[in-house]
Amino acid sequence: MARLTDITSYADAQAEFSPAKLWELFDGDRERLNIAHECIDRHAGRTDPAVIVVRADGSTETLGFRDIAEDSSRFAHWLAAEGVQPGDRVAVMLEPSRAFYAAVFGTMKRGAIAVPLFTLFGPDGVKLRVDDCKPRLLVTNAEKAPLLASAGPRVVVADAAFFADLARFEPRFASGTAADALAIFQYTSGTTRELPEAVKHSHRSIVTLMVAALYGTGLRPGDRFICPSSPAWGHGLWHGTLAPLALGITVGAYAGKFNAERLLSALQEHRFTNISAAATHYRMMRNSGAANRYRYGIQKLSFTGEPIDSETAAFVEQTFGRPACSMYGTTEIGVILVSYPGASDFAVKPGSLGKPIPGGRIEVHDAAGQACAPGVVGELKVWRREQWIATKDLGRTDEDGYFYHAGRADDVIISAGWTMSAVEIEDAILKHREVREAAAIGVPDPLRGQVVKAFVVADRP
Repeated sequence: MARLTDITSYADAQAEFSPAKLWELFDGDRERLNIAHECIDRHAGRTDPAVIVVRADGSTETLGFRDIAEDSSRFAHWLAAEGVQPGDRVAVMLEPSRAFYAAVFGTMKRGAIAVPLFTLFGPDGVKLRVDDCKPRLLVTNAEKAPLLASAGPRVVVADAAFFADLARFEPRFASGTAADALAIFQYTSGTTRELPEAVKHSHRSIVTLMVAALYGTGLRPGDRFICPSSPAWGHGLWHGTLAPLALGITVGAYAGKFNAERLLSALQEHRFTNISAAATHYRMMRNSGAANRYRYGIQKLSFTGEPIDSETAAFVEQTFGRPACSMYGTTEIGVILVSYPGASDFAVKPGSLGKPIPGGRIEVHDAAGQACAPGVVGELKVWRREQWIATKDLGRTDEDGYFYHAGRADDVIISAGWTMSAVEIEDAILKHREVREAAAIGVPDPLRGQVVKAFVVADRP
């Protein structure tokens, strides 16, 4: 019987998929499972890199599976020595680096809960999150430490001296967490005025993640994968880090202020074959004007977070010789619509979100909760646990069963009786050669109800 990682066609994915087969990809079972073991320790004998950190300053840091296995084990022992118990939270505010992977995986080995925090958060943003999750420790670097002193938890600087101290601990740690034990608290973007609750993931979340990995990013053994999104966010952590590592695949990560040409040069230098990025990353590649300076071996491309505009989609296909595949979902519900990168029997339609994941049931519903006919805009909903779950996104289908995004439920602009999508307006504006970024909203108008207001970033000095 074929393993799911051996299946590459859309037709076979539909015929062969079952939730039980996802468990065959792991050492753990429904009772005992640990993300750090599945992503790192069981691959410690591999000689290819685990992580290649591409830095904005032009340098590179390469970490092997054994390197991370030993560092994270020592970190887990250190946590135990510091009195951190299973179930305690440990916040990690670091760029991709040796310290980041040691802290995140070491925390999960200990049975504690890793809480990644975006490195560009200011003191207020950090304090709101640590007040919510109440971590025992906040692990960061020397640059950030003074800014975080008043945040609340004890601040630990993961520098060279810290790693020298870790060397006194054993390089192996026996992780024995329950599969349902909490492993990661993932905060959505939020603002300092309104903080969303943390999405709480258990260790078994790594199993269901494989649906997005196999059919959203198209991961298969032998890939060399890169994701430039920050691992403080869902895309960078789950799809960009944990999923490929769980399959023993080399991961490329990006540290520092994003520079499109630095990423393009890394695609050539490290021979990456699979990339998953935000639509903005691809747009910045296009705007850099540097894409034709390098040669690429990219076989699969995916994007998430926002729709990709038609000009950028055309650039991607011209540059890499294949289309970027949409991967749609939310932090709360996971990925539900994909475009099956690498499947030769799946046609990627421009502007489409793709089709449902294997076994998924997705529909577009009207305000009365009834399924909409093809071409009619309604709310995207997914069938889970015997009920329809709202995504708060609008969409439509076509006659071939492909789904299309029509904006957030609050992105619809109704002016003088006309219903308009902010996404479509932005796409039209972005076709102008002097526009780099655009955002459209509806603003009140006494005559028309609403009129369109657009904010534009010009692609000129």
